[in-house]
Amino acid sequence: MKLDNFFYTAVRIFFKIIFFFYHRLSVKWTEPLPKGRSVIIACNHCSNLDPLIVGAAFSRRLRYFAKEELFRPFLFGRIIRTLGAVPVSRNSSAAAAGALKGLLKFLEEGSDVLIFPEGSRSVDGKLLPLEGGVGLIACHSKAPVLPVFVKGSHKAMPRGSVMIKPVKITVTFGNLITFPPETYKEKGAREKVMTALEDALKALESKALEPAQGENGCF
Repeated sequence: MKLDNFFYTAVRIFFKIIFFFYHRLSVKWTEPLPKGRSVIIACNHCSNLDPLIVGAAFSRRLRYFAKEELFRPFLFGRIIRTLGAVPVSRNSSAAAAGALKGLLKFLEEGSDVLIFPEGSRSVDGKLLPLEGGVGLIACHSKAPVLPVFVKGSHKAMPRGSVMIKPVKITVTFGNLITFPPETYKEKGAREKVMTALEDALKALESKALEPAQGENGCF
């Protein structure tokens, strides 16, 4: 194992232990990950903790872009950089286009990528309208999309807060969204991907908001 991969794994396990004990982290998988194939992880977004939570819960190494402001606190910036984050400016369309190209490059290189398709953080934990970036990347890469729903992070570290509360957090990985290769070339393919993703995230949200019955954290 390369040194950077070893360090990534060590940091991921460390935070998984922290989340397990401090937030009673529960991780649920609907189906196994496809071996030898990169996936696009599309997750709801409620807190600055979300990249750390998903990175800790996901069993493979992730790459993702994060707003450059998150890298200014030195320690937090180093942590998320170690866990695969790359800083990007949100102030220009050129930066956004560069981020999309970068994500496509990560997929081509065999990395799994993390995207928060809502575009901003939800203040109440409920799903916001989705932006179309995931559909664009899926159509260009033909990579499967893995919907993920994080419950509890908006209470653990609300938007605008610097305090982290010991609130229970649950991460649910849904079913992969895939289409035949020819579908991605059809007119309206991007909208088809986004519709499938929105339906999947809403289903995960609905299930996550059901009253919990004896959830157990898992490694």
